[in-house]
Amino acid sequence: MSESAKTEVILPSDHEVKVVRKFNAPSALVYKAYTTPELMQRWLLGPPGWTMPVCEMDVRVGGQFRWRWRNIENGQEFGFHGEFRVLEPGRRIVHTEYYDPGSVGGDMGDGSLITVELTEQNGVTTMSTLMDFYTKEARDAAMSTGMTDGMEITYQRLEEMLPELGSAAA
Repeated sequence: MSESAKTEVILPSDHEVKVVRKFNAPSALVYKAYTTPELMQRWLLGPPGWTMPVCEMDVRVGGQFRWRWRNIENGQEFGFHGEFRVLEPGRRIVHTEYYDPGSVGGDMGDGSLITVELTEQNGVTTMSTLMDFYTKEARDAAMSTGMTDGMEITYQRLEEMLPELGSAAA
């Protein structure tokens, strides 16, 4: 995509972060990339040098997930776990998310509520992710990790993968 594909970060309140990104792909493919463990392990990696050895997902309302990343160079690990609350294929994913700092980072509060909304127009999907950390302190702790820079790197990887998924679906 063009330069307009850059991730936009908005702070709608003192406890929320909203991330908006466009993808040159149908919303059904973006949703599939978000809900298929084998695909997530290819794109949801953050900066270079990280792998995602654990991506366990029971993709149904009430289903649990567990994600864990490992740094190739030094072996440090961290992860997230939570529960799916809403799943509307091609449109919306809502889940809780709890941080497991492993050997990286510190406290990020009492979890967060993540709402991913997908809106497609003319084959371009706008993904809007609202992260509610419940407190300013937890939001600021998450933001201090460089989270949004890592998200842009991750979304670039997803953008590169989506044409392949479209070809496979055709």
